[in-house]
Amino acid sequence: MAVKKILTEPNKFLRQISKPVEKVTKDEQKLMDDMLETMYAANGIGLAAIQIGIPKRIIVMDLSKEEAKKPIYFVNPVIKNKDPLKASYEEGCLSVPNQFANIDRPSRCEVEYLDYDGKKQRLKANGLLATCIQHEMDHLNGVLFIDYLSKLKRSIIIKKLSKLKPNSAIL
Repeated sequence: MAVKKILTEPNKFLRQISKPVEKVTKDEQKLMDDMLETMYAANGIGLAAIQIGIPKRIIVMDLSKEEAKKPIYFVNPVIKNKDPLKASYEEGCLSVPNQFANIDRPSRCEVEYLDYDGKKQRLKANGLLATCIQHEMDHLNGVLFIDYLSKLKRSIIIKKLSKLKPNSAIL
């Protein structure tokens, strides 16, 4: 396993739409292992493959607070149902470092996906898990949580992040 570099906004690559995975092979499993290692190293709870520069529809997640890790792997996830009732969580993102905002999303969702072994799964999620799934799935469609903010708030955050980046003119 290897820790990969996480792309940060502004970066045009983060705005790409990720491609579906044809089949879960050893290569995808190695990618998921690397993504998990990268996410843990960055103290994150979720990571999409696009965030490390790979435009595949793969997400890893681990919301466990205790020592025992409980990773969840999502390949080609599709949200089947969303609750009309919204919940607000303060979101952050490894690709938008040190920036946080309250975002309203459906409080529950049901997602269909392939797991680490390529087996079809269906998961009913609520609370933080539902929020995290929707946040990471946005990445697969080139959307960041800051896109839900007003244009002014979003541009202030992007300006801050641009100043932190060396050679920020090169995207």
